[in-house]
Amino acid sequence: MILSLDERIQRAVKEEISIVPYNPEWISSFQFEKEYLLSRFTSDIIVRIEHFGSTAVPGLCAKPVIDMLAEVRSLEEVKKVIVPVLESEGYEYFWRPVSGDTGPDFYAWFIKRNKSSIRTHHIHMVEKDSVLWERLLFRDYLKISEEDSRQYAELKYYLAEKYPNDRISYTNAKTEFITFVTKKAKNFFNKKRR
Repeated sequence: MILSLDERIQRAVKEEISIVPYNPEWISSFQFEKEYLLSRFTSDIIVRIEHFGSTAVPGLCAKPVIDMLAEVRSLEEVKKVIVPVLESEGYEYFWRPVSGDTGPDFYAWFIKRNKSSIRTHHIHMVEKDSVLWERLLFRDYLKISEEDSRQYAELKYYLAEKYPNDRISYTNAKTEFITFVTKKAKNFFNKKRR
């Protein structure tokens, strides 16, 4: 059964939010998908792929979905070359705003599911200058700040209980914390470079 775009969006935003303890297998799951994508598409389209989000932070609980951030040379090329291939292989594709509901900046977002239709990967394809690269600062800071990592874990458990089937509210409720920690990360890493 083929779902319309509206049906796919409703499915994506209403799926259950489940936070689980850290699983070291998330690293190999990322690596496997990264190698697949890099072997499937030439380097003139995909420049690099990073593991980010909670599954990239050792010891941190997470939704068991591997977040991947892929630098692409051109989002127009992604639409022409990558989207048809990944959609034909069962990945769900969305042209998604970076923030808010309407943009102005957009990126290509893919959901990969297993045979049971459970999400396994989110692939965020962005160009070099995207603000989404700041998510790596957040990831790297959580790796070194036990206190912020602990607070983030507590927040995620709380919000998953509060919004068990509302991914938009869950994500929006994390924004203030993520923005605050990202600022701390920028300051910390900028001082370290001096």
